[in-house]
Amino acid sequence: MAHKYQQGFFRPNNPQKYQGDTNNIVYRSSWERKFLHWCDDNPSVVKWTSEELVIPYYSQADQKKRRYFVDFVVQFKTTDGNIETHMIEIKPDAQTRAPVRGRKRAKTYLQECYDWQVNKDKWTAAIDYAKKNGMRFTIMTEYDLGIAKRNG
Repeated sequence: MAHKYQQGFFRPNNPQKYQGDTNNIVYRSSWERKFLHWCDDNPSVVKWTSEELVIPYYSQADQKKRRYFVDFVVQFKTTDGNIETHMIEIKPDAQTRAPVRGRKRAKTYLQECYDWQVNKDKWTAAIDYAKKNGMRFTIMTEYDLGIAKRNG
């Protein structure tokens, strides 16, 4: 079964907050579009970008140097007046941990293992970059975005 993802261009209501080309803000899912609206409308967000920060990393999955385009970089004004910068990745919760074989077809499981390794390598590079540059790296899932509720 093929997944249909909602994709398109986002036009901000507050373009002065966006650090980049406001005519080229792309979203690759409805979840990213929801986050774009949140960044644009939230008064605590001082500045933000979408896929403007590129971090080089080494992919162990295919033994190649690659580039990671971070989904979002957001500067927040905290309640005490400080500014915090977060690098944010939007991912389904199921992709934030190692796959389990279960009853999946071998091909499906192998693809999930490959994707998991790629994500781990990206996120390791992102965490290192964030630490060196006074930022935080955060992965947000459907639960963080209020799209789904956890059971229990």
